[in-house]
Amino acid sequence: MRGAGDELSIGERLAFYRRRRGLSQAVLAGLMGKSEDWVSKVERGKRQVNRLDVLVELARQLRVTLNDLLGEPVLFEDEEANDDVPAVRDALMSPQRLSRTLFGSALQPEYVDPEPVARVTEEAWNQYQNGSVGHVIGVLPGLIRSAQQLESGASGRPTYARRAFAVSARIHHLAATTLSKVGESDLSWIAAERAMQAADQSESPLVLASAARAGTHALLAVGRFDDALSLGETAARWLGPEIREGDPGALSLYGMLFLRTAVAAARRQDRQTTRELLRQAGTAADRLGEDGNYWQTGFGPTNVELHRLSAALDLGDVANVVESGAAVRPTHLPVERQVTHAIDLARALSQLARDDEALRVLLDAESQAPQLVRHSSMVREVVRTMYRRAPVSSGKSSPLLGLAERCRAVR
Repeated sequence: MRGAGDELSIGERLAFYRRRRGLSQAVLAGLMGKSEDWVSKVERGKRQVNRLDVLVELARQLRVTLNDLLGEPVLFEDEEANDDVPAVRDALMSPQRLSRTLFGSALQPEYVDPEPVARVTEEAWNQYQNGSVGHVIGVLPGLIRSAQQLESGASGRPTYARRAFAVSARIHHLAATTLSKVGESDLSWIAAERAMQAADQSESPLVLASAARAGTHALLAVGRFDDALSLGETAARWLGPEIREGDPGALSLYGMLFLRTAVAAARRQDRQTTRELLRQAGTAADRLGEDGNYWQTGFGPTNVELHRLSAALDLGDVANVVESGAAVRPTHLPVERQVTHAIDLARALSQLARDDEALRVLLDAESQAPQLVRHSSMVREVVRTMYRRAPVSSGKSSPLLGLAERCRAVR
């Protein structure tokens, strides 16, 4: 159930799912290659699990999804208490998408000009990068329906079809990325699959590479790190001819695919591969020569450094993230990238028990993009941990309690 158990810690969910499977702490410890004391401390909140690969393995042994263990998704509400995720789900799961043969007559194809739809889509992408996730979720149902109309009217019109499918791919990519950000990983995968299917029909290598980014996002969200690595590397190779021509959009997508695969490698604790993928991304950034935003990638030397720090956090190099992270000033990048970096830095500070600093970082990030902070499972777990170890004397009106309530880390 959406929103169920979001006030529980990962350890408390671990205990719940372990008991539901009928496993003792000793048996789960044996399956994980850990000690019984390790399991006990995690369940009681005495020990934090900061590595995603360990969480993925716990979820596998408990036969639940990674999102079940993380407590995702929770009910998405913006500042006006709107929740349009069900409408996005309805648009994505329309039965008319299942069979053109069965529903072809019901679709009543009509000409839809792709250019106005493309403009609205790119504006929605800008809103996403500015952190206005609620706005994007609000417009996605209509955009998805427009994408379906574009696709249904593409038959027999080759030039129109290529453009229509390119716009559809961008819409579904936006849906996949946004849904992944708010914890709707299953819906994100549906949208990513639709993005790549449409991109295939667009016959554009850049559209396909961009859609592949959506696929890596969806795969990372569910802990399928090997699959994300394979998809990203395959899509990067596909861009070879465009890279040789020096197209800045192709360079940005190429570099961004290597950044996503570097994250996948780091989450499976493969340091050597992570370093190599970051090196290749850095080479692409040097060729680009700027912090650009082609295809809404925000790609360039600064974004490579942000991903280098994010990978270091996944690899457990916490002190390095804290030492180097505060010196990075990504203020010229999209707000979404700035806030994602702030969340990484706060996680690292919290792991070193520097809670006051972590709280300041999160509050600053929340002032930039409230929805990105309040609907992050990582933020929720960090805030919950800090709140539980905060002294009672901090009072019930503290900034930490306020943030915890806004993130639904406590009730």
